[in-house]
Amino acid sequence: MPGLLLHVIFFAALGGATLAAAEPLLEKIDLFEAGKDGYALYRIPGIAVTRTGTALAYCEARKTDRGDWGAIDIYLRRSEDGGRTWAQRTKVAGIEGPHRKNPAALAQGLAGEGEVTYNNPVVIPDAKTGAVHLLFCYEYMRAFYMRSDDDGRTFSKPVEITSAFEGFRSRYPWRVLATGPGHGIQLRTGRLVVPVWISTATGGHAHRPSVSSVIYSDDHGKTWRAGDIAIPDTPEFVIPNEAAVVELADGRVMLNARSESNAHRRIVVYSKDGATGWSRPSFQHDLLEPICMAGLARLTVKPKDDRNRLLFSNPDNLDRRDGKAEPGRNRDRRNLTVKLSYDEGGTWRVAKPLEPGWSGYSDLAVAGDGTILCFYERGGLAEDHFKTAALTLARFNVEWLTSGDDRLSREKP
Repeated sequence: MPGLLLHVIFFAALGGATLAAAEPLLEKIDLFEAGKDGYALYRIPGIAVTRTGTALAYCEARKTDRGDWGAIDIYLRRSEDGGRTWAQRTKVAGIEGPHRKNPAALAQGLAGEGEVTYNNPVVIPDAKTGAVHLLFCYEYMRAFYMRSDDDGRTFSKPVEITSAFEGFRSRYPWRVLATGPGHGIQLRTGRLVVPVWISTATGGHAHRPSVSSVIYSDDHGKTWRAGDIAIPDTPEFVIPNEAAVVELADGRVMLNARSESNAHRRIVVYSKDGATGWSRPSFQHDLLEPICMAGLARLTVKPKDDRNRLLFSNPDNLDRRDGKAEPGRNRDRRNLTVKLSYDEGGTWRVAKPLEPGWSGYSDLAVAGDGTILCFYERGGLAEDHFKTAALTLARFNVEWLTSGDDRLSREKP
């Protein structure tokens, strides 16, 4: 199969009331490759698993390699066998014209008129209804919502939900907005939560400065509202954005955000309801921050499973090959590493490199049998880690991640 990177070891069969010990499994396949099918680059990966077990992998397809503001489409691929094989890609977002470029991008010469940017797709599987919710942005200035009731095969016509972001206006005068990237979550209460960031667009790349928050829905995607500002931009917590989200075992919600802080560590905040009353930000010292989006997902939760387990992925690196490492400056995006926490993100004691070379954005999901799915940016064209060679799907189990020290055990459904 084109793009298939070897390492295939099969799971042992399920038996009894627990998931039997398995041999370590690692399998990789390239789902989108730079320069193919009319696109120079594929970036910004996201992945989610629906209630029926279908894996959905989605991304931005970029006509050029000039950056975030060019002609960009959104594509999705489906897998009905836990990520082993994948259907052909489909374009899943777009709105009728006339199209207008974001004035913030034009003011900085980041793109030209006629280049339509669709960006930051975010999927949320709905465990209550079985629906698949999809959010995306247009020109980093308008947000839209779509719904699928056939497991991601087709989606409804986009409905604009920019009004949800207007709820931030009195607290932050944004000119640029973005959902995710990655995936959103559904809380046990049924609430849908999507991390977002907003910017005044007065700084670099029209994405800076920024603050992090969420938008949420309590009616299965029909209406959306703005949450409280979760992480403000301060001298200590600098330009927070691109947060990942997870519900903790005690019902609290944790945001885990990228930033350009001098500490070069991930920022975390907590809320009782996933929308309001966020805690004071703090740095998670186990999680290095090279200034890159990261993946976060739950693997298991008690009492359904034997232990609480959270997963995290990002480039675990603070070096620069050019030797110009300075506080608050980008570090090389390489050594994508998956980490495991047994104490709800308090510490991350297990860490295993998944892609030692150039590797960037990543997202995480878990298949129905406990197989971990990591969808990530791999390789750099001409040694430029911002020009991703491929978006790769890695399938692996907890035995591989922990070198055989852990295995999943759960009650029969």
